[in-house]
Amino acid sequence: MIVPFAIAGGTDIVARAVAQKIGEAFGQSVVVDNKTGANGNIGMELAAKAPPDGYTIIMTSSALAINPSMYKGLGYDAVNDFAPVSLATLIPFILVANAALPVNSVKELVTLARARKKELSYASSGAGNATHLAMALLEMMTKIELNHIPYKGTGQGITDVMGGHVPLMFGALPSTLPGVKARKLKILAISSSTRSAVLPDVPTVAEAGVPGYELTSWYGVLAPANTPQSIIMQINAEIVRALSTPEVKSRLTGEGAEPVGNSPPQFQAYIRKEIDKYAKIVAALGLTAGQ
Repeated sequence: MIVPFAIAGGTDIVARAVAQKIGEAFGQSVVVDNKTGANGNIGMELAAKAPPDGYTIIMTSSALAINPSMYKGLGYDAVNDFAPVSLATLIPFILVANAALPVNSVKELVTLARARKKELSYASSGAGNATHLAMALLEMMTKIELNHIPYKGTGQGITDVMGGHVPLMFGALPSTLPGVKARKLKILAISSSTRSAVLPDVPTVAEAGVPGYELTSWYGVLAPANTPQSIIMQINAEIVRALSTPEVKSRLTGEGAEPVGNSPPQFQAYIRKEIDKYAKIVAALGLTAGQ
């Protein structure tokens, strides 16, 4: 199972939980192989060009839907080079700040950012990543300007926010929550349209003073195009089963992820919808991967 992002990031956490269960079901180990870089493009291109024999799959993310709008000359086609297997989880982002930053709400952050134009920096999991778009969307909707510092994964970005090297970040809930629990990060808001059951006291960005704001990430499993349908359905059945087991469900929901598990046609339709959605956001923000 290729994971196109760094170890300890949200994609990696979900991948390892699922890989263990489907490995048990098939009676063989599923090796999670982190192939990072270019907002997931390196790993996704590797997966797209892998033999369609069922022995290589990829746990991808909403980056699959973002990258066609952000990058020119991709080495793969986000729709035609993959066979969707199943949507795994939906995951909101949480807007976190270093514990020393003198803000405790989105409104206070906006006020500080306007007073210190482009002085405040924020980390992301990579240029064009959903964590980048989440903050860029907040900038656009609140008319503030921040300094973007892209990292090669959520884990590295969060580490620097906790260490005080960068003050802000939108991080996937599963990979960011440990820093909150350790009191090295403080949460300002959550990116989804509704509050999380894991963090019921944390307001949404919309509730915190930015009406209409919403952006949620997702993770899902793909195989190379032309993988036999019988194999796709076998893997799909085990992924859906894994996501419904009390062990995996409890682990993922406890970290703020919402397990899904759906059919290949449903996931295909979802991907197409997400590509259209992010194309509109990227165009409205006027972003390119170099920003």
